Amino acid sequence: MTEPNRQLPGTAPPLPLLDRERSILDFNRRVLAQARRADVPLLERLRYVTIVSSNLDEFFEIRMADVVDAARHPDAGAARAGYAVIADLAHALIDEQYSLFNDELTPALLAEGIVVLNHAQRDAAQARWVADFFESQVRPLLVPVSLDPSHPFPLVANKSLNFIARLGGRDAFGRENPVAIVKVPRVLPRVIRLPDALCGGLQGFVLLTSVIRAHLGELFPGRTVESFSQFRVTRDSDLDVDEDDVTNLRQALRTGLTTRHFGRAIRLEVVHSCPPALGDLLREQFDLPVSAMFRVNGPVNLVRLNQLIDQVRADRLRFAPFEPRWPARRLPADRPIFDALREGDVLLHHPFESFDPVVQFLREAVHDPDVLAIKQTIYRTGSESVLMDLLIEAARRGKEVMVVVELKARFDEEANINWAERLEAVGAQVVYGIVGLKTHAKLLLVTRREGPRMQRYVHLSTGNYNPRTARLYTDIGYLSADAAMTADADAVFQQLASQARVRAPRLLVTAPFLLHRRMMRHLRQVAAAARAGRPARVVAKFNALTDPALIGALVEASQAGARVDLIVRGACMLPPGVPGQTDRIRIRSVVGRFLEHTRVFYFRWGASEEDEALYLSSADWMSRNMFRRIEVAWPVTDRALRQRVIDEALVPYLHDEVDAWELDAQGEYHRVAATGISAQRALMERFTTGDPNDRLLAEPAKGRAGPVKT
Repeated sequence: MTEPNRQLPGTAPPLPLLDRERSILDFNRRVLAQARRADVPLLERLRYVTIVSSNLDEFFEIRMADVVDAARHPDAGAARAGYAVIADLAHALIDEQYSLFNDELTPALLAEGIVVLNHAQRDAAQARWVADFFESQVRPLLVPVSLDPSHPFPLVANKSLNFIARLGGRDAFGRENPVAIVKVPRVLPRVIRLPDALCGGLQGFVLLTSVIRAHLGELFPGRTVESFSQFRVTRDSDLDVDEDDVTNLRQALRTGLTTRHFGRAIRLEVVHSCPPALGDLLREQFDLPVSAMFRVNGPVNLVRLNQLIDQVRADRLRFAPFEPRWPARRLPADRPIFDALREGDVLLHHPFESFDPVVQFLREAVHDPDVLAIKQTIYRTGSESVLMDLLIEAARRGKEVMVVVELKARFDEEANINWAERLEAVGAQVVYGIVGLKTHAKLLLVTRREGPRMQRYVHLSTGNYNPRTARLYTDIGYLSADAAMTADADAVFQQLASQARVRAPRLLVTAPFLLHRRMMRHLRQVAAAARAGRPARVVAKFNALTDPALIGALVEASQAGARVDLIVRGACMLPPGVPGQTDRIRIRSVVGRFLEHTRVFYFRWGASEEDEALYLSSADWMSRNMFRRIEVAWPVTDRALRQRVIDEALVPYLHDEVDAWELDAQGEYHRVAATGISAQRALMERFTTGDPNDRLLAEPAKGRAGPVKT
């Protein structure tokens, strides 16, 4: 499916762009495909199912909310048709997800001695245990509400579990009021492990929904439950705060967080057996069309099955443990990191290399009496963070600490607000970036007194300052004492704090000022080189490609004769392989054990060393990243490190035959192959058997990094 009204100018015929929402759903279909793979451990297959559910929740909360808004406009015939198409695709994907869970994964779990027992499957002893659990742990927290004029439909929170029941008989006051709602508190576990003694050698579990279902009638003594369903509502969760009209952004966001859980309803989930009358009542209550109601064959929230994965005792059904490597050759454990950085830059490829050096870098800065100032940006760091604790300790020790906290990091707003308040309480300078722009750049700058002068050290990253996700996401971090790079980083912090004009950076390329223009300039250089018959090449890796101007420049380079390889994890609106327009563009998506998150941009527009550039960045090729965010890209100028980036972050992914999918001109993805090279596995083996830094230092690169070989 394409967007006929979204076409690139200057192409003949015009090139329709692929639909962004469909592209996001297609990514989740690729994630779901991981759950079908026999070479993936069983519990990890189940985890992919839960990941899809989590991703779809966010899709409905954010992307589908925008689609619904467009479809409700009086003159939005095309938007309404687009909504219907996306809704149909979402229904098909969710049906496939539950079918996979019920027909493949549940029997496979049983074959491994892991069983989720429903009400009908429990024997007498198990039923008694469940009854005791309900009575002691569940019932005291449930307050059923029978609906009548003095008991209106209760306010149902976003993504919360609820039951609706139709009751027979009369209440204690002699009235019928036949419909009741039961809200289930989030504090209750959704997956409960049965005692081993009751399971005959199996690992037995029950779902909270099944526990409540079995005892629903006990909540309404003297009445009968004639029909019922569990249900869940997904609501618009984008915080709508007018930054130009508030005096305290932090306070405005904290206020907004209290109402986020009760935004406009976007999706209604019910079980497949939900009676039509109850389903219609819920739809009308939440003002939703028929297409917004999803009947699912199982629990309405598969995300919570993560609790099952965590409780199962079977390590062989999980991925084999992988311990990221410390780069011992470049950063010896017995030597201060500052000393190592004065000898040269250090590249860290996560999760194959440990995130611990970043933590150690900050820890040394906190405890070093010669370190005078620390500045850092925070986007997603989590509710518990050793890095934030270290920044608080630095402020307590009297160092100058400046932290740019992005309060509008979606779904991390509350954690970031709490960190901002804790930092301010110990005297750190906290700023929230620039009004109207999210600060998405990842920067950590340390200023140290060394003799008569000040020396600065910087860490830049394509990913977040979050040690937990650094073990799950592929990202590249970069440590440097380079004078130009650290001066540029300091200028970024100065501008974020003062909003003043600063000198033009020498190495860092920032959005919203320069990044888009720099990428466009390089793409035009590549196109000009191709027309002149010189070497012309683009290889880029990012999470999303949706900016029309950058897509247009890629098409222009392709039409000129340049070869373009793109590794795009998620949303991609550029159709490759269109004859005469994009037939020299290849687009891949890699979905494996780790979430691909690295952003790397490589350009080549001639034969000399000056005719190529390689950047690492925090930015995807989306309009929001280029124009509505503070982003940073930086060139890798060290020849050995540049070759490492090429050899590790680009080339393996161009040859992946296990986790890779290729996009065709119609917007369909096809798995490349079932066997062969897996980029992620190859990198795991590479870092397990040896340190790439060892080889690079033992055999220093002679000359430039050279073109990407594919």
